[in-house]
Amino acid sequence: MNNIKLIALGMFLGMGLFFMMSFIGADEKSPKGNTSYAFGVLIGTNLKSQGFSSEMVNANDLAKGVKDALEGKSEMDLNTAQQLFQQEAGKAQEAAKAMANVENKKFLDANAKKPGVKTTASGLQYQILRDGDGAKPILQDKVKVHYHGTLINGTVFDSSVDRGEPISFPLNGVIQGWQEGLQLMPKGSKFRFFIPASLGYGDNPAGKIPANSVLIFDVELLGINE
Repeated sequence: MNNIKLIALGMFLGMGLFFMMSFIGADEKSPKGNTSYAFGVLIGTNLKSQGFSSEMVNANDLAKGVKDALEGKSEMDLNTAQQLFQQEAGKAQEAAKAMANVENKKFLDANAKKPGVKTTASGLQYQILRDGDGAKPILQDKVKVHYHGTLINGTVFDSSVDRGEPISFPLNGVIQGWQEGLQLMPKGSKFRFFIPASLGYGDNPAGKIPANSVLIFDVELLGINE
């Protein structure tokens, strides 16, 4: 997975350089701002998504590397550059993972002590917001739910509630935290789940969800096999 990310980022940087060459000199004509700066934002955003920080990347050297590549006078061959990038990307990802693990543990340890929060053997935490009196689904069932998903910083990454439309899916086709949590819910109930990264997407980012994220879901079970 990490190799795929690195290849994808390399392709992005390559395309970025290509378009920068295509648009060079267009800054003053651009009605929406500085084109070169826009490419810098895109490159910086992608580096940040790989775990790099401003302390790890020298912006002046980065700009020089871009300039030298555009002018065809790079001081480093492409293979050496790729190897160096892969080494540093691996370090950055491990550092970001370690930091996320510390923050996740701190959050979950504190959350587990809050009134009404229960923790299962797997580490899944849940809180009953509204109890129901219907049947509970099993793993082979298809469920219909309304949900609202956030990160621990409050960022909303997905919400059927916001879309105004519930969703149906096979329970055995979703992340482990949902599989376990939904089987605790009677039909008609509403639970809040606090899902550790190990029961979510783990090391893999998913859409707006960064790698190694604790996920918080408010879930209302509306139906089973309906």
